[in-house]
Amino acid sequence: MLQEDRVLAYLRVNDDGRLHHREGQELEFKEQFNLAALADYFKDFAAFANNRGGYLIFGVKDKPRILTGMSDKSIDQFDRIDPQIISGHLLQLFSCNICWHQACLEIEGKKFGVFYIEPAVEKPVIATKDEGKDNLIKSGEIYYRYGGRTQKIQGAELRAIINHRLERNNEQWLDLLGKIGRAGPQNAAILDTESGVIAKDKAQILVLDQSLASKLKFVKEGQFVEKGGAPALKLIGDVSPVDQVEVIQHIKENLTKTYPLSATQLADLVKAKVPGIGRNEVWKCLTENGVKGNLDYAAYNFRNKQQEDQYKDTGKVPVATPIIYKRSTVDYLANILKNKRKKGEA
Repeated sequence: MLQEDRVLAYLRVNDDGRLHHREGQELEFKEQFNLAALADYFKDFAAFANNRGGYLIFGVKDKPRILTGMSDKSIDQFDRIDPQIISGHLLQLFSCNICWHQACLEIEGKKFGVFYIEPAVEKPVIATKDEGKDNLIKSGEIYYRYGGRTQKIQGAELRAIINHRLERNNEQWLDLLGKIGRAGPQNAAILDTESGVIAKDKAQILVLDQSLASKLKFVKEGQFVEKGGAPALKLIGDVSPVDQVEVIQHIKENLTKTYPLSATQLADLVKAKVPGIGRNEVWKCLTENGVKGNLDYAAYNFRNKQQEDQYKDTGKVPVATPIIYKRSTVDYLANILKNKRKKGEA
C-alpha cells in the first residue's frame, strides 16, 4: 500500500534546498502531471510492477532537483483521474493486472501527486498493444525498472523472473502433493469452482451456491415434500459420505466471460448507438441509474480475495478496483439516453 511517511522521506531536502533522494529502482520524479502523457506513466507502471514496485511522484523539478509542487493545471488534471478508467485501460494494455494507488500530499503549501505501483503477482507484465506517441509502448515488449531509469528488460532480469516462476510453481506442486499425501488419495477430491463440481475418482458431486443450498430441502425418491411448494431437490440413489475432502485445485471464476467490457469499451459502444453523446454523459448515466452496484449489469473485478472480503465486510470498494460490464448494459444505457434525449426535444 501507499505509505505517506515513505513519500515524505523521499521528498526530504538538504540544507541547500535540494532533494536528498535520487531516482532509483523504486523511485521516479516528474515535474508536472499531464493526462496527455499517460502512456509514459503507464510504461513506468509496468516497469515498477516487473521489479519491486515503486513510487512515481509529481511536483519535483530536475536540474536542480528541488520541490516546486504541481501547477494548478496539473493538480486539476490529477484530481480528474478516474481510477476505474485507468485500471480498465491498463488491463487492455498489459498482460497482467497492475495494482496501483493514488494520493495527493501537501508540503508547505505545495501539492505533490503520487502513484504507488505494487510488484506484480504474475510476472512478467507484457505489453499487449501499441500505445502513445511514436508507439512509446510496443506490443510484446517487457519493461523493467533499473537504477533511475525505465527500459526494456535485459536477459539476466528476464531469466530471473522466469526462474522465480518455475520455482514457485514447483513449490506449489510440492505443497499440493504433500496435502494429498497427508489426506490420502482415497480421501482427496478436486473442487473446480468454475464448472461447479467436485470430482472424486470417476464420480462427480454437484456443488451448489451457498445462498441456494440454504433454501433447498433434499427429498428421497418415493417420498413426499411435507410442505406444499417447498423448494426441493430429488435424490436418486444413496449419498455416500466422504470422510475428508482436500481441496487441491481452486480456480477463480472468470468474470470476464459474463462481464467482458471495460468502462471505456462500454462507453464507446454506447456512444456508437447514441451519436452525439460524450463519455461524461455515459458515466453520469451509470451513476444515476445505479448500474455499478447491480450484478445484472456490472461487477467489481477485485484483484484478490482479501479485497473481496473487505468489500463484503465493510461495503466499501477498495480504491482503484475496476468495474466490468455485461454486453446487455450497452443497450440498457443506450435506451435510457435515447429516451432522455427524446424528452428533452419534446
